[in-house]
Amino acid sequence: MSFKDHFSHDPSDYRRHRPGYPVELFAWLAELAPGRDAAWDCATGTGQAAASLADLFGRVWASDASLAQAAQGWPDGGVRFLVAGAEAAPFASASVDLVTVAQAYHWFDHESFLVEARRVLRPGGVLAVWTYRLLRLGGEIDHRLETFYRDEVGSFWPPERRWVDSGYAELPFLPTEIEPPPFAMEASWRLSDLVGYLGTWSAVAGARQKGVDPLPALVRDLEAMWGDREERRVRWPLVLRVARANG
Repeated sequence: MSFKDHFSHDPSDYRRHRPGYPVELFAWLAELAPGRDAAWDCATGTGQAAASLADLFGRVWASDASLAQAAQGWPDGGVRFLVAGAEAAPFASASVDLVTVAQAYHWFDHESFLVEARRVLRPGGVLAVWTYRLLRLGGEIDHRLETFYRDEVGSFWPPERRWVDSGYAELPFLPTEIEPPPFAMEASWRLSDLVGYLGTWSAVAGARQKGVDPLPALVRDLEAMWGDREERRVRWPLVLRVARANG
């Protein structure tokens, strides 16, 4: 399967502006795993999830098919970064307690990846994939962002984005699924933080590659809506699919 790299145009921006995942998520996954020896964060990007796993597992491998993304990986002593596709992991069979895929499962060859995940997971090992939809700040800002997402850059989203919008519900997965508790990412952001994040969207990058920059008009509207508050609370509810291998 050919690798579609939508994020290497500026991986440092991706690392700087993407929100972090809640520590409670990783604590819950570590409790589910049959051990704390090894975890694999697949399609790690710049390593946000891998860094959190390193606090809980003895060894963490963080792989990405993008060399530019992997080069931006966090210099955490508990994480080994490597360039590898999701469907061909350079790990021994039955060697990993937990496999995670954070906001990337929609890019995979799903059936091939599931075969590989089953192979590398130990008996009772856990596979967890998650995604998040449009961020929420409340009020008229949410309505403006929805219009931007759907109408102004909607045609520039890769076709795989539909799987994010559906919360991965229709994608193939392991049969032994576990119902997760609710988790959400949260942050307190200035307007500049929000604009930086929006600039990491693959649809915005796609528009710019076509000679159209959709952000300035949006920023003008957001400036008028932001008011005199220095920061606003931002929230992204997470949608998880979690299953136990060979369980």
